[in-house]
Amino acid sequence: MATPAKAVVLLSGGLDSATTLAIARRQGFECHALTFRYGQRHSREVRAAVNVVASMRIADHRIIDIDPAAFAGSALIDPAIAVPKDHDDPAAGAAIPITYVPARNTVFLSYALALAEALGSFDIFIGVNATDYSGYPDCRAEFIAAYEKMANLATAAAVESRGVYHIHAPIIHMSKAEVVRAGMELGVDYALTHSCYDPTPDGRACGRCDSCRLRLRGFAQAGLTDPAKYAP
Repeated sequence: MATPAKAVVLLSGGLDSATTLAIARRQGFECHALTFRYGQRHSREVRAAVNVVASMRIADHRIIDIDPAAFAGSALIDPAIAVPKDHDDPAAGAAIPITYVPARNTVFLSYALALAEALGSFDIFIGVNATDYSGYPDCRAEFIAAYEKMANLATAAAVESRGVYHIHAPIIHMSKAEVVRAGMELGVDYALTHSCYDPTPDGRACGRCDSCRLRLRGFAQAGLTDPAKYAP
Protein backbone atom coordinates (compact mmCIF):
# COMPACT_ATOMS: atom_id res chain seq x y z
CA MET A 1 0.00 0.00 0.00
CA ALA A 2 1.33 3.43 -0.95
CA THR A 3 2.49 5.73 1.82
CA PRO A 4 0.03 8.64 2.21
CA ALA A 5 1.25 12.10 1.30
CA LYS A 6 2.02 14.38 4.22
CA ALA A 7 0.14 17.62 4.84
CA VAL A 8 0.68 20.39 7.36
CA VAL A 9 -2.65 21.61 8.73
CA LEU A 10 -2.97 24.90 10.59
CA LEU A 11 -5.24 24.24 13.56
CA SER A 12 -6.47 27.02 15.85
CA GLY A 13 -8.98 24.85 17.69
CA GLY A 14 -11.96 26.66 16.21
CA LEU A 15 -14.81 25.40 14.06
CA ASP A 16 -13.24 26.25 10.69
CA SER A 17 -9.81 24.76 11.33
CA ALA A 18 -11.25 21.59 12.89
CA THR A 19 -13.39 21.10 9.80
CA THR A 20 -10.37 21.69 7.58
CA LEU A 21 -8.35 19.09 9.50
CA ALA A 22 -11.17 16.58 9.03
CA ILE A 23 -11.27 17.34 5.29
CA ALA A 24 -7.50 16.83 4.94
CA ARG A 25 -7.75 13.54 6.82
CA ARG A 26 -10.67 12.37 4.65
CA GLN A 27 -8.63 13.18 1.55
CA GLY A 28 -6.08 10.63 2.71
CA PHE A 29 -3.28 12.88 3.91
CA GLU A 30 -1.00 12.04 6.81
CA CYS A 31 -1.79 15.16 8.83
CA HIS A 32 0.71 17.17 10.85
CA ALA A 33 -1.22 19.74 12.89
CA LEU A 34 0.32 23.09 13.78
CA THR A 35 -1.10 25.38 16.49
CA PHE A 36 0.19 28.72 17.78
CA ARG A 37 0.26 30.39 21.17
CA TYR A 38 0.74 34.08 20.45
CA GLY A 39 -0.69 35.84 23.50
CA GLN A 40 -4.26 35.59 22.28
CA ARG A 41 -6.82 36.43 24.95
CA HIS A 42 -8.80 33.42 23.76
CA SER A 43 -5.94 31.00 24.52
CA ARG A 44 -8.63 28.48 25.47
CA GLU A 45 -8.53 27.61 21.77
CA VAL A 46 -5.11 25.98 22.20
CA ARG A 47 -6.59 23.45 24.61
CA ALA A 48 -9.41 22.95 22.13
CA ALA A 49 -6.87 22.19 19.40
CA VAL A 50 -5.26 19.53 21.60
CA ASN A 51 -8.67 17.93 22.17
CA VAL A 52 -9.56 18.04 18.46
CA VAL A 53 -6.28 16.36 17.52
CA ALA A 54 -6.86 13.63 20.10
CA SER A 55 -10.41 13.02 18.87
CA MET A 56 -9.21 12.62 15.27
CA ARG A 57 -6.21 10.51 16.30
CA ILE A 58 -3.68 12.79 14.61
CA ALA A 59 -0.22 11.55 15.56
CA ASP A 60 1.77 14.76 15.11
CA HIS A 61 0.66 18.01 16.74
CA ARG A 62 3.10 20.85 17.31
CA ILE A 63 2.35 23.96 19.37
CA ILE A 64 4.54 26.97 18.58
CA ASP A 65 5.02 29.96 20.89
CA ILE A 66 5.30 33.38 19.24
CA ASP A 67 6.15 36.58 21.11
CA PRO A 68 2.85 38.54 21.25
CA ALA A 69 4.79 41.79 20.82
CA ALA A 70 4.86 40.94 17.12
CA PHE A 71 1.09 41.37 16.94
CA ALA A 72 0.53 44.63 18.82
CA GLY A 73 -2.59 46.69 18.22
CA SER A 74 -5.18 43.92 18.07
CA ALA A 75 -8.08 43.42 20.45
CA LEU A 76 -7.23 39.73 20.44
CA ILE A 77 -3.83 40.50 21.98
CA ASP A 78 -4.15 43.75 23.97
CA PRO A 79 -6.46 43.46 27.01
CA ALA A 80 -6.82 47.26 27.00
CA ILE A 81 -8.68 47.09 23.66
CA ALA A 82 -12.27 45.92 23.96
CA VAL A 83 -13.50 43.11 21.73
CA PRO A 84 -16.43 44.43 19.66
CA LYS A 85 -19.74 42.78 20.46
CA ASP A 86 -23.42 42.65 19.54
CA HIS A 87 -23.04 43.47 15.84
CA ASP A 88 -26.23 42.66 13.95
CA ASP A 89 -24.29 41.28 10.98
CA PRO A 90 -20.60 40.64 11.75
CA ALA A 91 -19.92 39.67 8.13
CA ALA A 92 -21.21 42.93 6.66
CA GLY A 93 -18.74 45.50 7.95
CA ALA A 94 -16.74 47.51 5.41
CA ALA A 95 -13.85 48.34 7.74
CA ILE A 96 -11.29 45.83 8.92
CA PRO A 97 -12.19 45.18 12.59
CA ILE A 98 -9.92 45.77 15.57
CA THR A 99 -9.81 41.99 16.10
CA TYR A 100 -7.60 41.72 13.00
CA VAL A 101 -4.15 40.45 14.05
CA PRO A 102 -1.37 42.03 11.93
CA ALA A 103 -0.21 39.63 9.19
CA ARG A 104 -1.21 36.64 11.32
CA ASN A 105 -1.96 34.21 8.51
CA THR A 106 1.20 35.25 6.67
CA VAL A 107 3.24 34.43 9.77
CA PHE A 108 1.39 31.17 10.43
CA LEU A 109 1.73 30.01 6.83
CA SER A 110 5.45 30.77 6.93
CA TYR A 111 5.88 28.40 9.86
CA ALA A 112 3.73 25.84 8.05
CA LEU A 113 5.80 26.19 4.88
CA ALA A 114 9.05 25.69 6.81
CA LEU A 115 7.66 22.58 8.50
CA ALA A 116 6.31 21.24 5.21
CA GLU A 117 9.69 21.59 3.52
CA ALA A 118 11.40 19.90 6.46
CA LEU A 119 8.89 17.02 6.32
CA GLY A 120 9.09 16.65 2.55
CA SER A 121 5.45 17.72 2.24
CA PHE A 122 4.03 19.91 -0.52
CA ASP A 123 0.54 20.36 0.91
CA ILE A 124 -0.58 22.92 3.48
CA PHE A 125 -4.16 23.27 4.70
CA ILE A 126 -5.61 26.44 6.22
CA GLY A 127 -9.18 27.04 7.39
CA VAL A 128 -9.68 30.56 6.05
CA ASN A 129 -13.18 31.55 4.99
CA ALA A 130 -14.04 34.45 2.69
CA THR A 131 -17.84 34.14 2.82
CA ASP A 132 -18.90 34.38 6.46
CA TYR A 133 -15.95 36.27 7.91
CA SER A 134 -15.24 39.57 9.63
CA GLY A 135 -13.37 41.34 6.84
CA TYR A 136 -9.82 40.06 7.37
CA PRO A 137 -7.67 40.61 4.27
CA ASP A 138 -5.66 37.43 4.87
CA CYS A 139 -8.77 35.25 4.56
CA ARG A 140 -9.28 35.99 0.85
CA ALA A 141 -8.63 33.70 -2.11
CA GLU A 142 -6.31 36.33 -3.62
CA PHE A 143 -4.08 36.12 -0.56
CA ILE A 144 -3.95 32.32 -0.65
CA ALA A 145 -3.08 32.32 -4.37
CA ALA A 146 -0.33 34.90 -3.82
CA TYR A 147 1.15 32.96 -0.91
CA GLU A 148 1.15 29.74 -2.89
CA LYS A 149 3.03 31.46 -5.71
CA MET A 150 5.55 32.83 -3.21
CA ALA A 151 6.03 29.39 -1.61
CA ASN A 152 7.07 27.98 -4.95
CA LEU A 153 9.62 30.76 -5.40
CA ALA A 154 11.04 30.75 -1.88
CA THR A 155 11.88 27.12 -1.13
CA ALA A 156 14.73 24.90 -2.23
CA ALA A 157 12.34 21.97 -2.67
CA ALA A 158 10.29 23.86 -5.25
CA VAL A 159 13.21 25.54 -7.02
CA GLU A 160 14.94 22.17 -7.38
CA SER A 161 11.71 20.72 -8.85
CA ARG A 162 11.19 18.18 -6.09
CA GLY A 163 7.53 19.17 -5.96
CA VAL A 164 4.99 21.96 -6.22
CA TYR A 165 3.49 23.51 -3.10
CA HIS A 166 -0.27 23.73 -2.80
CA ILE A 167 -2.06 25.83 -0.19
CA HIS A 168 -5.42 24.16 0.34
CA ALA A 169 -8.27 26.32 1.63
CA PRO A 170 -11.19 23.88 1.26
CA ILE A 171 -13.80 25.94 3.09
CA ILE A 172 -12.88 29.34 1.70
CA HIS A 173 -16.07 29.76 -0.34
CA MET A 174 -18.46 27.96 2.05
CA SER A 175 -21.03 29.69 4.21
CA LYS A 176 -20.70 28.98 7.92
CA ALA A 177 -23.75 26.69 7.67
CA GLU A 178 -22.05 24.73 4.88
CA VAL A 179 -18.91 24.42 7.00
CA VAL A 180 -20.96 23.05 9.90
CA ARG A 181 -22.76 20.54 7.68
CA ALA A 182 -19.49 19.39 6.12
CA GLY A 183 -17.92 18.89 9.53
CA MET A 184 -20.90 16.99 10.85
CA GLU A 185 -20.72 14.64 7.85
CA LEU A 186 -17.05 14.06 8.64
CA GLY A 187 -17.73 13.36 12.31
CA VAL A 188 -16.19 16.53 13.79
CA ASP A 189 -17.05 16.86 17.46
CA TYR A 190 -17.81 20.58 17.61
CA ALA A 191 -18.25 20.41 21.38
CA LEU A 192 -14.46 20.20 21.53
CA THR A 193 -13.89 23.36 19.47
CA HIS A 194 -13.66 26.94 20.66
CA SER A 195 -14.34 30.04 18.55
CA CYS A 196 -15.00 32.87 21.01
CA TYR A 197 -12.74 35.94 21.00
CA ASP A 198 -13.51 36.90 24.59
CA PRO A 199 -14.35 33.83 26.69
CA THR A 200 -15.23 33.94 30.38
CA PRO A 201 -12.55 32.99 32.94
CA ASP A 202 -13.95 29.47 33.06
CA GLY A 203 -13.67 29.13 29.26
CA ARG A 204 -17.27 29.58 28.19
CA ALA A 205 -18.00 31.48 24.98
CA CYS A 206 -19.44 34.99 25.34
CA GLY A 207 -22.04 34.53 22.59
CA ARG A 208 -21.74 38.21 21.64
CA CYS A 209 -18.45 38.72 19.77
CA ASP A 210 -18.37 38.51 15.97
CA SER A 211 -16.89 35.02 16.00
CA CYS A 212 -19.57 33.68 18.35
CA ARG A 213 -22.38 35.31 16.40
CA LEU A 214 -21.13 33.94 13.08
CA ARG A 215 -20.79 30.50 14.61
CA LEU A 216 -24.25 30.56 16.20
CA ARG A 217 -25.79 31.78 12.96
CA GLY A 218 -24.07 28.99 11.05
CA PHE A 219 -25.46 26.30 13.33
CA ALA A 220 -28.92 27.87 13.22
CA GLN A 221 -28.91 28.05 9.42
CA ALA A 222 -27.77 24.43 9.30
CA GLY A 223 -30.75 23.50 11.49
CA LEU A 224 -28.50 22.37 14.32
CA THR A 225 -27.73 23.35 17.91
CA ASP A 226 -24.23 24.55 18.72
CA PRO A 227 -22.82 22.20 21.40
CA ALA A 228 -20.33 24.82 22.68
CA LYS A 229 -20.82 26.13 26.21
CA TYR A 230 -21.95 29.75 26.35
CA ALA A 231 -22.10 32.24 29.21
CA PRO A 232 -25.64 33.07 30.42
